Amino acid sequence: MTTHRVLTALGCALTAVLATAWSGPLPPTRPATEVVTPNGVVRGTAHDGYRTFEGIPYAAPPVGRLRWAPPRRTTPWSGVRDATEPASACPQPAGEVPGGSTDEDCLHLNVTTPDGAAPARPRPVIVWLHGGGLTTGAGSSYDAHRMATRGDVVVVTVDYRLGALGFLAHGGLPGSGTFGLADQQAALRWVRAEIGAFGGDAHNVTLAGESAGGYSVCAQLASPGATGLFDRAIIESGPCTGSPDRPFAPSSVPLSTARATGSDFAAKVGCGSAHDVLACLRRVPVSRLLAAQDTDQQPAHSTPLLPGDPATAIAVGRFHRVPVLIGSNHDEGNGWAAGIVQAGYPVTPDTWPDIAATFFPAPGGAQAVVREYPVHDTDGGPVFGAAIGDADFACPTARTDVLLTAHVPTWRYEFADEHAPPLTPGTPPFPLGAPHASELPYLFDLGGRPRDLTAAQHRLADTMVDNWTRFARTADPNSPSSPHWPRHTVLSLAPDHVVPTRTAQARHHCAFWNTRR
Repeated sequence: MTTHRVLTALGCALTAVLATAWSGPLPPTRPATEVVTPNGVVRGTAHDGYRTFEGIPYAAPPVGRLRWAPPRRTTPWSGVRDATEPASACPQPAGEVPGGSTDEDCLHLNVTTPDGAAPARPRPVIVWLHGGGLTTGAGSSYDAHRMATRGDVVVVTVDYRLGALGFLAHGGLPGSGTFGLADQQAALRWVRAEIGAFGGDAHNVTLAGESAGGYSVCAQLASPGATGLFDRAIIESGPCTGSPDRPFAPSSVPLSTARATGSDFAAKVGCGSAHDVLACLRRVPVSRLLAAQDTDQQPAHSTPLLPGDPATAIAVGRFHRVPVLIGSNHDEGNGWAAGIVQAGYPVTPDTWPDIAATFFPAPGGAQAVVREYPVHDTDGGPVFGAAIGDADFACPTARTDVLLTAHVPTWRYEFADEHAPPLTPGTPPFPLGAPHASELPYLFDLGGRPRDLTAAQHRLADTMVDNWTRFARTADPNSPSSPHWPRHTVLSLAPDHVVPTRTAQARHHCAFWNTRR
């Protein structure tokens, strides 16, 4: 018996003895909505079958001198901390977060846990990293109660620094280009230390995310600082093998490139020629920083947190050896293509060569793309969308799957509900099918509001939740309640049509794109 087990057994025996010997009145019990953590007591909210604890700090507020500093430990509190409402999202422009946010005191997380008596064994934990180009998004946007109750797991959603506040790089600044990734590691350390108080198993943690959140999982797979912080990984539409010359899929850049971008940013906000550039930057109002930053952010590699490009680390097998569930959506690129068409750039046989040259700029790339994806009429938007999705998501995901499978158990899916409920209002210029992020309403109630799903789509949602949570529990997504998912195939996820397939790479022109990496 290990020392840990001996101490645990002794502790249980001592507890039993003390309980038997106690002859006075029992001490008052805390309500089920109050949980004692190492930092203090938190009071959450009881719902029908589950409890939520929102806005729990996992690191000190990164304000003042801590703006652009690695995350520091949070200060314990006295009394009972209210955890019934989400905290402010990290600074970002208006969009997913109505009105945006300028509150830098944002390093918080939210816990959703099934209700009822304490389980015989601690529950698996899923830590969710939101998407949004590392520039927008919030953990509180993801209502995880269906995943928690149906899968009997504890779900943690995390806010981490975004935009320039999360990824600025500058000479002499420790942590350059990776502050947001460091925040994610701080949240994982909090989970290891404190999730047991919420019924979670600190030794069975799955790190999961979508889009920029999925790419963040890739980065953590390659980061020495994440060693021992998670036991499985789920990557949704965030392939690890993207590259900076692709305009849609997330990726990282060398520190030298990130520092050049940081110098330009400092100049834009009036600090480029300051005697102390960093001191000047720390005085700039958040609203001005947001106005000056790029739309999407890229972490910096060649740094202590991210010594190499995650794409290279995965390719050479230098990553944390944990089982991985990875996938993408059938029509990833259609949302971007539709937005570009609606912005006044129709895709026709005449315009397609110029559009291809803009978005696929490699030498000779445009002509090859036009030949591979011919446009024959004035409605070429879906062709453009297919090229984006294949180049930046489907084929890099397939390559990542192959590279991972050489070292760890890997399962790959493709979400393919062509009638998935839309995530944004308005009528697109062409049917979007299963575009980027369309799988999310099947796992979460986004913004706390369930999307309208048909009976068949509800069954698909249940299947996906079963697969995801079974993977978190056992490292194998197969369960008695869902169709069999064999290794070395792609599970196509569509209403009443959950089947393994081996044709995904051909359907997405991967032989073509693999020659253009």
